[in-house]
Amino acid sequence: MDDGTDKRGGNIASPASGTPEPVPARGFRAWLRRVETLSPEELMPPTLMARAGLAIVVPLILVQVISTYIFYDNHMYTVSRRMASGLAGDVAAVTAFLRDHPSDEDQAWIAENAKRTMDLTVHVEHGARLAGPGVVTRSKDADDALEETLWDTLHSPFLVDMTSYRTAKQISIFVQLPSGLLHVLAPRSRIFTSTTYVFVIWMVGSSLLLFGVAAVFLRGQVQSVRRLAQAADEFGKGREVPDFPPEGAFEVRQVARAFNIMRNRIRRQLAQRMEMLAGVSHDLRTPLTRMKLQLAMMGGALPEDVTALRDDLNEMERMLDAYLAFARGEGSEEATATDLTGLLETIVARFRREGAVVGLTADHLPMGIRLKPTAFERCLGNLIANAIRHGSAVDVSARRVARSIEIYVDDDGPGIPAAKREEVFRAFHRLEPSRNPRTGGIGLGLTVARDIVRGMGGDIILSDSPRGGLRATVSIPI
Repeated sequence: MDDGTDKRGGNIASPASGTPEPVPARGFRAWLRRVETLSPEELMPPTLMARAGLAIVVPLILVQVISTYIFYDNHMYTVSRRMASGLAGDVAAVTAFLRDHPSDEDQAWIAENAKRTMDLTVHVEHGARLAGPGVVTRSKDADDALEETLWDTLHSPFLVDMTSYRTAKQISIFVQLPSGLLHVLAPRSRIFTSTTYVFVIWMVGSSLLLFGVAAVFLRGQVQSVRRLAQAADEFGKGREVPDFPPEGAFEVRQVARAFNIMRNRIRRQLAQRMEMLAGVSHDLRTPLTRMKLQLAMMGGALPEDVTALRDDLNEMERMLDAYLAFARGEGSEEATATDLTGLLETIVARFRREGAVVGLTADHLPMGIRLKPTAFERCLGNLIANAIRHGSAVDVSARRVARSIEIYVDDDGPGIPAAKREEVFRAFHRLEPSRNPRTGGIGLGLTVARDIVRGMGGDIILSDSPRGGLRATVSIPI
């Protein structure tokens, strides 16, 4: 049965399209393609500590690689050649003496002197031979420099064996003599030096020490930046932040001082706004109160135009309250540890007493969430009241999602088109044709709600509700 692939496993052209189907890249090629699409900023580590560490580690590794290359390419090569030449010269001298003095007494004297002066163990096996004359037999672990120098000095068949005597830390060299086979045992220290290991240990140890000192220093510098970022985050959530002490590098201290100045300026502006609002509230409410009092003192049956005037005054008072609530925002209320479950039950109970059908699901919420309870109650009250106006029933639910709390307000009303959901958050903007034409409002409920939540570091997002209407999702960081 044809499965759409050729015998080699590749895709073939589809009969309908006539073009081969693309094969998704996998493994290293897929990773390489993904890396090619990233910008230089995306390729860098995300944190300042990692970037600073990278700036130290990369040059450090580069210096080590260059130093190691120079060390091995020049110094180690020269030292190895000289040590191999020294050993080869001693072996050649012993071989020449043994060849010129074949007697047993002379060979015993030569072996004794080679041991005493050259640290070589010499033994001649009479009648033994290597595998054919003029043949150099190589061991797989033999040292090239030693073999080259031995061949240049001996001009005789020989064998270098570095495996048989590895445990004894000796090198075995076999040289063919006319009378037999010369066996020379030399200590490995004759051609191997511990300088290599000392160099490697010194390079690695010094690098680790340098990186450790740099990491401790960088951690102290980065810690100041982290504390500053935490203070800015707390202040952005409307929480009380004490004076941030300038510490660390000069640039960090400069940013800390700028943060303190900005915080004090914002606090001063908020205080001035509150003072102005208090004066506006007093100036506007006083004449409204007098007008309402005069209408109340008229008593009896009021003319239709007077009744309309009373309704206008009530509407003006309601609008004034909404304007002040929007301008006041969160006011000077401090964030405190709040039982969110209890606060939700209180808000829902208030609407139920007014006859609204409101369900609540809030299980396993953490205790002591820091927020401004009065402002948050006003925010949720606006959202629930908005849902009640446009639906017959409302569901309120809350749950913890990662490091935030999400509260959902769902209604079964007509909803809002996705393209117009951001418009309803604009001040004084009403979208009644898309909701219920018989309801009223001045267009500040959702604006005030989002202003309060964003002041706590969260946000409000509108989406489709499982009940068929609108869902308002309130997200608050914890």
